[in-house]
Amino acid sequence: MSVEEFNLGQVHETVAATISDRECIVWRDRRYTYGDITDRSRRLASFLYRHDFGVHAERSSLAGHQSGQDHLGLYLYNGNEYIEGMLGAYKARVAPFNVNYRYVEEELRYLLRDAKARGLIYHATFAPILERVLPELRDLELLIQVADESNEPLLPGAVDYEQALASAPPELPPVDPSPDDLYILYTGGTTGMPKGVQWRQHDIFRAAMGGRTYGTWELIEDSEHLLKRVLPNDGVRVMSIPPLMHGAAQWASFYYMTMGATLVFPTNTRTMDAVDIWQTVEREHIIGLSVVGDAMARPLIEELERGNYDTTGFLAFGSGGAMLSEGMKTRILAKMPNIVVSDVAGASETGAQMGTNSTAGAVSTGRFVPGPGATVVSEDLSRELTPGDDELGWLAQKGSVPLGYLGDEEKTARTFPVIGGVRYSVPGDRARYLGDGEIELLGRDSVTINSGGEKIFAEEVEQAIISHPAVADVVVAGRPSERWGQEVVAIVQLVDGASVTNEELLAEAGTHVARYKLPKAFVFLPQIVRSPSGKADYRWAKEQALDA
Repeated sequence: MSVEEFNLGQVHETVAATISDRECIVWRDRRYTYGDITDRSRRLASFLYRHDFGVHAERSSLAGHQSGQDHLGLYLYNGNEYIEGMLGAYKARVAPFNVNYRYVEEELRYLLRDAKARGLIYHATFAPILERVLPELRDLELLIQVADESNEPLLPGAVDYEQALASAPPELPPVDPSPDDLYILYTGGTTGMPKGVQWRQHDIFRAAMGGRTYGTWELIEDSEHLLKRVLPNDGVRVMSIPPLMHGAAQWASFYYMTMGATLVFPTNTRTMDAVDIWQTVEREHIIGLSVVGDAMARPLIEELERGNYDTTGFLAFGSGGAMLSEGMKTRILAKMPNIVVSDVAGASETGAQMGTNSTAGAVSTGRFVPGPGATVVSEDLSRELTPGDDELGWLAQKGSVPLGYLGDEEKTARTFPVIGGVRYSVPGDRARYLGDGEIELLGRDSVTINSGGEKIFAEEVEQAIISHPAVADVVVAGRPSERWGQEVVAIVQLVDGASVTNEELLAEAGTHVARYKLPKAFVFLPQIVRSPSGKADYRWAKEQALDA
């Protein structure tokens, strides 16, 4: 039996046609139905099509690291515009991509160049920083500005978002979206430079965005099956706390929209406000929310412990992108003993691979039940391991995996090796295949630091610090932080006779990387320990960070 392949824009059209009057997105005083979002995303698609955005080379003629579509950056805080931006682009056969709104000029300039961005939808508050990098972005032709509380005027040549939608027809553009059309998700690379992970839309739909049911892993086989999974009533209202610029938030949102649930955003989408979140849960009768690890969960549970909120009907507390600690799960379940706390493990290069659920009296962390295609391969990438192999290997994914990294053929070949004739995704997490069939996740083997739900790469921060003339050498490591999950610590060796303050180092580094990547502490030592080849000894660096 042949299995239908899906395009994300068409999935939305199919679902929305059956529940057009049901609320799709609720934010502040905005209550948009599925019909409203259909209309608005179609208008955006038509607007993009009128500006000659679309496909210029079909997938069949391209290598995995190549794109034949125009790329549209989404430089936005959470809100309906982000979801509309994704859907509208898909319906015009344009490839949208995420822009980290915390980036400084240097990072923003690099990202938009690397992505070959032809268009950008951005909140008005980002207009000043965008204006400073525009002279060096000759390919960026279309600017769509979303009005916000900043009241920043339109940049020269930009069009207001609502005016763009109003000017466009409500019909779909005359294009035929394909399952081969791209889903692009930018993530940091091992050197700290962001890379665009390119997926076929059918593959990411299957891997993370509603094409299979979490837990049972049942695949959606065709449109009829898709519609059977749509919830029969409008009582399921969910909230995703992380920024939609992160894959975990995009995946959760599309997963629930595929089921016909209502997405609710807290009033404050600029910063995490625990009081606002629980008030919104109470007011909107939210049944579940998702976070990224302890850093987001801690302020929420602390507020729940000291406040008085009605969580009647609340059923699920989930985390993706970073694991919740056992202690955090225990605290959550102590306040809400009848809910399920879930960890979903995966990566930008694998989708949602595996999960673990905890309930009151049965808390689990670090061990996961693998989904279809989730596996472990040997350290030398020569074979796939089997349950019970007493061997440290790499967490891997087969089946629905990305095409490659945009513009990077070499990294594509490294991350997506062919083993025994099968193509795998092996992004770099260490794991063991346990005898009971579960997978023990040991963490990224590279030098990633996960602080407040953000992935920070040590080498990128090192390069930012060593640019100061007083610094002779530097190694960056992470250490546990009650507030952030992990915090960045820089071990610094100064030039002989030089002196420098922490504030001066932070000021220099802050011109190269976003503020959230800056070290929370500095350790000054007379000599940095490196291997004979000159590589940093990160185990030693971590010991110094912990001792300090």
